[in-house]
Amino acid sequence: MKRILLTGISGVAKSTVTAELARRGYKAVDADGDDYSHWVPVSAALEQAAGTPVEPDRDWVWREERIQALLATEDADVLFLSGCAANMGRFVPQFDHVVLLTAPADVIARRLHTRTNNPYGKHPDEVARVLEQKKSVEPLLRTIAHTEIDTNTRLETVVEAVLRLV
Repeated sequence: MKRILLTGISGVAKSTVTAELARRGYKAVDADGDDYSHWVPVSAALEQAAGTPVEPDRDWVWREERIQALLATEDADVLFLSGCAANMGRFVPQFDHVVLLTAPADVIARRLHTRTNNPYGKHPDEVARVLEQKKSVEPLLRTIAHTEIDTNTRLETVVEAVLRLV
């Protein structure tokens, strides 16, 4: 099975792209839900290593045992997994391809404000955090990505670019 990680900061359309891939019949899993992620307390050491947590004393991270089980399952030709978490680094070697989804800052801010599938990004502090991650986290993601796709275009165009990888 080929495993593709779709990653990027909040508001770059990871969930939207994943939902469209699933609609087309692909095994596509959004890790940013209770099934695959959860809140954990954050120590000062973890905060320094992983960057700013979602909240001052806790962060939303992948449920490692569930992500590992998903990656170990051989029930499809291709698995698309979308997400971005402080603890995802240990899983990156298991992916055949890492795709960084990006968008301009103004587009991200607009998407956060108008999205209906996730409440995160409605508060000005959350938007500010995401825009700071555009400067601090996105360059780190770029170092692990094999491909970068700008999502400031039609969904069809983005999905077709992702599907060319498989």
